[in-house]
Amino acid sequence: MHISRLNLVNYRNFKNVKLNFNKGINTVIGENASGKTNLFRAMRLLLDNSMPRSSTKLSEGDFCRSLGSWKGHWIIISCEFDDISSDEASQSLFLHGNGNIEGEEEIVTKATYNLIFRPKAHIRQAISTITEGDTTALEEYLNDISIDDYETVLTGKSTANFADPEVYKAIVGDFDAVVFPNELNNPEIGIRLPYILNMPNEVSFTFIKALRDVVSDFHNNRTNPLLTLLKNKSGEVSQEDFQPIAELIGTLNENIEGLNDVCDVRDDIASTVDDTVGDTYSPNSISIRSSLTDDSDQLFQSLKLFVAESNDEHEGAIHEMSLGGANLLYLTLRILEFKYQRANQSIANFLLIEEPEAHIHTHIQKSLFDNIKYENTQIIYSTHSSHISEVSNIKNMNIIGLVDGNCEVFQPAKGLTNEQTGFVQRYLDAIRSNLLFARSVILVEGDAEEILVPILFKKSTGISLDEMGISLVNIRSTGFENIAMLFNDERIRKRCSIITDLDSAFFDTEIQEEDSEPLKKKKRKAKGSEESGANRKLILDEFCDNNSWLSPFYAEHTFEVDFIKSSNSVYLKNVVEDVYVDPATRITAKEDLSNADIAISGMRALTMANHQGKGWFAITLGKAINFKVAIPEYILEAIRFAHGEFNPDLTLKILSYRFKSIKEHVAEGKKYIKKAEEDGDMELKSRCESYLLPLETGIEVFAPKWDVFDSSTGDINELKASFIADFPTENHHLLERI
Repeated sequence: MHISRLNLVNYRNFKNVKLNFNKGINTVIGENASGKTNLFRAMRLLLDNSMPRSSTKLSEGDFCRSLGSWKGHWIIISCEFDDISSDEASQSLFLHGNGNIEGEEEIVTKATYNLIFRPKAHIRQAISTITEGDTTALEEYLNDISIDDYETVLTGKSTANFADPEVYKAIVGDFDAVVFPNELNNPEIGIRLPYILNMPNEVSFTFIKALRDVVSDFHNNRTNPLLTLLKNKSGEVSQEDFQPIAELIGTLNENIEGLNDVCDVRDDIASTVDDTVGDTYSPNSISIRSSLTDDSDQLFQSLKLFVAESNDEHEGAIHEMSLGGANLLYLTLRILEFKYQRANQSIANFLLIEEPEAHIHTHIQKSLFDNIKYENTQIIYSTHSSHISEVSNIKNMNIIGLVDGNCEVFQPAKGLTNEQTGFVQRYLDAIRSNLLFARSVILVEGDAEEILVPILFKKSTGISLDEMGISLVNIRSTGFENIAMLFNDERIRKRCSIITDLDSAFFDTEIQEEDSEPLKKKKRKAKGSEESGANRKLILDEFCDNNSWLSPFYAEHTFEVDFIKSSNSVYLKNVVEDVYVDPATRITAKEDLSNADIAISGMRALTMANHQGKGWFAITLGKAINFKVAIPEYILEAIRFAHGEFNPDLTLKILSYRFKSIKEHVAEGKKYIKKAEEDGDMELKSRCESYLLPLETGIEVFAPKWDVFDSSTGDINELKASFIADFPTENHHLLERI
């Protein structure tokens, strides 16, 4: 038996989500604060016998905040089991409890188990009588409801699809339209389970929490995993086996009590008391005895683990271990605890492991994931480790992500063929699997884009793509469809931009009779690339059509050519010395890069990249870029699509960065003016002064506006317009697009 589905409705950060699980090992992937812990707590409320039963009485804080007011709403945690065993114990449990029989079969193969936190019957009855559309009456009634007016109900045999918002409205009510059902106990939610049917008592369920401070757990008798294991074993020790130990402890206690020094202290205490208060009020006798117990349970509690991590064979206590070592040991003991529990032959075995990656290096993370597997056991990991996600099977993967501020769950393999799934599985290495955690994704086809796109944006805005939750992934080819197919309504609902080249020719490709053979070959190659680029665009446009999560963006030519076309020749000229050694070639290269004809300057840009290697050239060029760089239009639009609208806070951060950068730029320029004056180079001094004058004027005009701007009440678009107007000589292409 395994969990096949879990629905969470209005629980904590989940408004309405459905998770699908398979037999064996499953993975729940999500960034920090995405709700992985909340998900596991919901499962524990249903199945974990170690959770106090009082925990099923939920609180106001357990309602999803996106509801607005929680009053009147229900929390639903619904679990579906599949492949229920045909043995008598399993069948007798589910047949009369929460099993769902399909057709005329008398054998239960599926079952549902639900925890419903809802208003009590008299509240539901009163709400059902409110006139349709009367929002005032509804608000007045709900205002008087408290959490004490709620009850927890466990049900089975439910047929409702709780993941469907329309089903929720039919069962609970439509709060917007003020329409509520007259039926207080809709049969679709299932039958109320009797107290004797306690699922947590029937299954083996072990939860291993995130490994954050395991040393303190070892010091706490309630949470010490070693003590839990020893308690299980202490009851198996026979009295016959333990009797020699008890006798040794008795002898040891007598020997300690009989030590001369101990007896002297005892006698001194007695005489001092007698001297102080006299015979009448003195104790009749005083003894000093050893408290070393001969009780097996208490003796087992005194046992501690000592471990040798280093080659010197020194065995240290838990608090002396490395964080990774302590975490690994804790995880090992909890797994052993699960194995002991599993040996009791429950009707099902579940092992939940929360974020096992803390303080554990890559190889151990992967080894744990590969090796922790048990027959007839469903294991569910939660993780934000790209290394664990790399080795996870995407067929058994649920991804928690934010969509328009709401937490949603995606199944990346949904609807894919085995061949498609296998390709994605092989492709998602530890680097590329970052796209599973990102808020949005940009796919690029080469090293230059992978290296320079993040640099361009960071240098231009002061904000990294990582800060915006964007993962940039290098496909290293033009086969974008194989990965981009993950992003759609059916699978991962995250925005994904595709950046690729059209490879349009930027020089005359018409072959002339007088052309040399190398030139003819060059023109034929350019024509072929142009045709391939046009064909690529047709395929990608069709592939992305009617998919709001996916959009392609094209460089007209190639990255290097489009970069120089965007008025960025100065950066290429600044790295000529890093690319070429020959003085004559350096001079020619700078002349070419200064040429207004893109056929000449663009060709030089490509030649430099090919000469050094596109990846290395991108690294070289990245070092020369500053805040004045112009991001090519297609790249900026790709970032805008992936991220969505730039909110006022983000725009303010960008304005702040650019204003600060201009002031620093002016201060640096004044140093050049001073040096030119010292060197007697009046021409250079004059050029620098005429360049800096409009910037200095802009600072004087804009600074007072900046100083009085209040982000809570001011209009950021008005401030942005002022910035653009006050610095007319600057490149404002970026600001005009955000």
